[in-house]
Amino acid sequence: MNLILLLPDDGIDGSGRVRLRGRRLRHVLDVHRAAVNDELCVGLLGGGIGIGRVLTLTPEVLEMEVRLDRAPPLPLPLTLILALPRPKVLRRVLRTASSMGVKRIVLLNARRVEKSYWQSPYLEPHAMNEQLLLGLEQARDTMLPEILTRQLFKPFVEDELPGIVRNTLPLVAHPTALAECPRHTDRAVTLAVGPEGGFIPYEVDKLAGCGFTPIRCGERILSTETAVTALLARLF
Repeated sequence: MNLILLLPDDGIDGSGRVRLRGRRLRHVLDVHRAAVNDELCVGLLGGGIGIGRVLTLTPEVLEMEVRLDRAPPLPLPLTLILALPRPKVLRRVLRTASSMGVKRIVLLNARRVEKSYWQSPYLEPHAMNEQLLLGLEQARDTMLPEILTRQLFKPFVEDELPGIVRNTLPLVAHPTALAECPRHTDRAVTLAVGPEGGFIPYEVDKLAGCGFTPIRCGERILSTETAVTALLARLF
């Protein structure tokens, strides 16, 4: 935890102080090993970043005086469209995408997505938010990504996707693509990443109809979580 993420209800009577318990308190005790008067990096969810000076620290409660004086890092100009991966992979991808600055994620159904994945408890909003928050804490960010879930591929591609890709560079990662992923683009990007094995030809064609260019990231076929990380790093 490189940043202690504060929630709006952590404040004490508008005093500029916060009171924390639970996971964040345990992290300060066990990992930071902080003491009274130590200063820790803090950020308000949806707001600024700054310093929290420890006023009280016991096994039950942490109180800090907080000063927020700078903005969070700029978001990546990218929308990630992700064919829903295996539940445990989803957790890791959400955390990684959040830490790398992705602020809009669409979880999409595809032919090679197992139907059972959509029943996973990891798709519950609180479970996804937990991974997104961990990513923010890692990266010293405070702006929570938006997640959309779409279980019908064709209606999403035909009805919603044209508006999403407008004024962006639409790219679809595909194992057999001939074109290489561009490097360090200065454009906003809409990036679609398929399931293990890739999108089927029909799905690639539908995406191409919305302007997507199939691209690859080198000669190796990568797992979903590795591909997302590699592509984001290459694009920006």
